Amino acid sequence: MRPNVNTAFWYLIFSALLLILFLSNLWYGSVLIPWHKVMSVLSGNVNEAETARVIVLEYRLPQAVTSLATGIALGVAGLLLQTLFRNPLAGPSVLGISSGASLGVALVVLLGAGVGYDVLSSGNPFSEVGLVAAALLGALVVLMIILFVSNRVGNVVTVLIIGIMIGYAVSAVVGMLQFFSRAEELHAYVLWGLGSFSKTNWQQSVFLLLTALLGILLTLFLLKPMNGLLLGDHYARSIGINVRNVKSFMILIAGLLIAVSTAFTGPIAFVGLAVPHLAKGFFRTSNHRILIPAVILMGGSLTLFCNLVAKLPGYDTSLPINAVTSMIGAPVVVYVIVKRGRMKKA
Repeated sequence: MRPNVNTAFWYLIFSALLLILFLSNLWYGSVLIPWHKVMSVLSGNVNEAETARVIVLEYRLPQAVTSLATGIALGVAGLLLQTLFRNPLAGPSVLGISSGASLGVALVVLLGAGVGYDVLSSGNPFSEVGLVAAALLGALVVLMIILFVSNRVGNVVTVLIIGIMIGYAVSAVVGMLQFFSRAEELHAYVLWGLGSFSKTNWQQSVFLLLTALLGILLTLFLLKPMNGLLLGDHYARSIGINVRNVKSFMILIAGLLIAVSTAFTGPIAFVGLAVPHLAKGFFRTSNHRILIPAVILMGGSLTLFCNLVAKLPGYDTSLPINAVTSMIGAPVVVYVIVKRGRMKKA
């Protein structure tokens, strides 16, 4: 199915918006750098002022790439999960994968200090790398549990319930660790939980972007099966789709995208939940051949916009990303619930 004129128009609009927001993230911040200096730095002009080069290349560009990659990863993961569970309120946190990442960080930060190993001490080479590794390991452990259960059970509703229960159990463990932790470690854990796009270096931001692109590539092989699943498992089987394998593959891709993005940025609320609905609302289709490019463009645009909103000009700090994404994503979720309620009454 080829995109119609209306679809091509929205693709063009959101592509332009994505480019504008990306460049705006390189220009806007606590220190305003003129546009011509930003473009000069990006073009590789070695004669440009060292301060501008450091700010743009070492701080703002990795942050912008991280914002872009996170939006893409969570948007695609959210669409996969909503298709898998055929539930418009399914999101990246529904399988407990984000909770698993939180538990990994909590064990390193909170429990580590309790046994005499302070990951946050100055000069500790394990500090940043350790937090990312712990979050990724915790998320992947939960993902492996979910994959094991899905292969044994095969019922997506049961997998959904188990994922929610895992999230509750992990939250209980984290709560106990917080209760017995010191103020310094508790403060560090809370800051991680608020989410941030500014804590990644060049290597981490590129790795995150490559992971998001890998997830997109793998998802492209599932376009026909996902469209078939929208019409029910029986129809999907009737056209030769191995439903169990497809669902397991969808969980694996979504889990990987959620795990890596959460590990590097912390749990980012509402992006994976809201972006698929925004894409369906603008493009007015359930065809994944159209929706996958749509959530890529809209997910990246949304997180880049949230990163701009979070920046406080004149200050060295910024608002927590979770606070900004929640302010934008929560109304979208409320709208979806109200709209579904009206449709059922009609």
